[in-house]
Amino acid sequence: MFLCVLALGFAANAQDLASFEKRTTVKVLPNGLTLIVCERPEAPVFSFYTLVDAGSADDPQGASGLAHMFEHMAFKGTAEIGTTNYPAEEIALAKVEVAYAAYDAEYRKRVGQSPEKLAQLLKVFQDAQAEAQKYVIPNQFSAIAEENGAVGINASTAEDPTQYFWSMPSNRLQLWAYLESQRIGHPVEREFYKERNVVQEERRMRVDSSPIGRMVEQFLATAYVAHPYRIPGVGWESEISQVSATEATAFHEKFYVPSNIVIAVVGDIKASEAMPVLERYFAPIAPSPKPEPMTTVEPPQNAEKFVTIREATQPFYIEGYHRPDYRDPDDSVYDAITDIFSNGRTARLYRSLVRDQQIAAEAQGFSGFPGEKYPGLFAVYAVPLPGHTPEEMRTAIHKELDRLKNEDITDEELARFKTRARADLLRGLADNQGLAHQLAEYQTRYGDWRQLFRQLNKIDAVSKADVRRVANKLFTDSNRTSARIEFLPPQQKAPEKPSGTAMLTQPAAQTEQTTGGAK
Repeated sequence: MFLCVLALGFAANAQDLASFEKRTTVKVLPNGLTLIVCERPEAPVFSFYTLVDAGSADDPQGASGLAHMFEHMAFKGTAEIGTTNYPAEEIALAKVEVAYAAYDAEYRKRVGQSPEKLAQLLKVFQDAQAEAQKYVIPNQFSAIAEENGAVGINASTAEDPTQYFWSMPSNRLQLWAYLESQRIGHPVEREFYKERNVVQEERRMRVDSSPIGRMVEQFLATAYVAHPYRIPGVGWESEISQVSATEATAFHEKFYVPSNIVIAVVGDIKASEAMPVLERYFAPIAPSPKPEPMTTVEPPQNAEKFVTIREATQPFYIEGYHRPDYRDPDDSVYDAITDIFSNGRTARLYRSLVRDQQIAAEAQGFSGFPGEKYPGLFAVYAVPLPGHTPEEMRTAIHKELDRLKNEDITDEELARFKTRARADLLRGLADNQGLAHQLAEYQTRYGDWRQLFRQLNKIDAVSKADVRRVANKLFTDSNRTSARIEFLPPQQKAPEKPSGTAMLTQPAAQTEQTTGGAK
């Protein structure tokens, strides 16, 4: 422990707040977009992180998965990239939307739908797509970046933000600024319906074909009754299958506005030279009002809720407790509980369920699920070993929760948490990409990236009494939602009939959702 603290002390000298303040420049452009440039000349490369303060929790009602869908579209190019003739393509894409609107209107009819008319409208829509496809240069946006040295080209959509990032040689900064500003300010919804099929396949793979994916979806839908966190980020199948490019454009116009975006650039660049380049490309993006804050607030939960799925698959147990968002004064206390429960082989859940009792293959706790911008869940899960049940996991987990509520944690546990928290922060600053991520995230969350370093003061202030107090406030029966997968043996093959034919029934799957009083 002493050697670890000593090493961290040396690292902190090179990565303290004062050092970063000298190398970091923040500028809010007249259109509202925030730019952060951090000089780190160790190697002739830079990384960027574009954070859009909108995620799947912002999906419009009836169009779940749209934020994720737009993330896919951000790689399809612009009016200047990805097309052989944009004026002609623009006309063709407009015809696609007219054709799709006509098809969709007939498809949605609950009474009087004409199969013949629907088939005819589908063909018109497909023909319009084929015509628009003639102008597409597939994957040109990413190809240009890769041809100029970009690595790690990626993006992700969470419940709270959407992020875009990659790394590139420093002498390609101007090219990157052009590419990024174009896809923010002038995206084109080309190949939208083709990409929609890709997103539908993602849902089938991540949720529909995954027992744990299905369980987590039911778990969140049960834990939340009002807030959008109850809706899967990838979207409901019925809504993904009907979302349109017109809706994607409206989503972009509302949320991808400069005042809702922070871009951090870190690497071998000088702010005095880089900032004018960035201003030249990002300042012309048209300003627009920042989206109104969400008004939906999840009401307090006052009865324990349960989800049980029975099928022939690996048993699993998870439970969650509603907690405040990241702005709560006790946010660092939740981090402490997470660390004490789950960080490595010295963590309580691992020692108790995996090492000592040998009833679980894995057991962990984590905070801020599925998001942190709004009140989320503190969740705990365990995977039982063969011969053990989800009910055993539940009992063992509750025993550890009761220990947190009734006994102070040890001095050693508290010290390990604080040391590891500091180490994790410093590791996150060790590479350009990680630092760009942290700068953009903290600037978005708090309006000041410096809060990243001030978090250490909050971590240092956590006491044993704080952990016990928060545990008693959080881990109550009425605040709990639990979900489990119970193994149900597959039905056996039926005896063959005299004719020689046989019938094989699929394994039965059962799902139950119940709400009850405290147990």
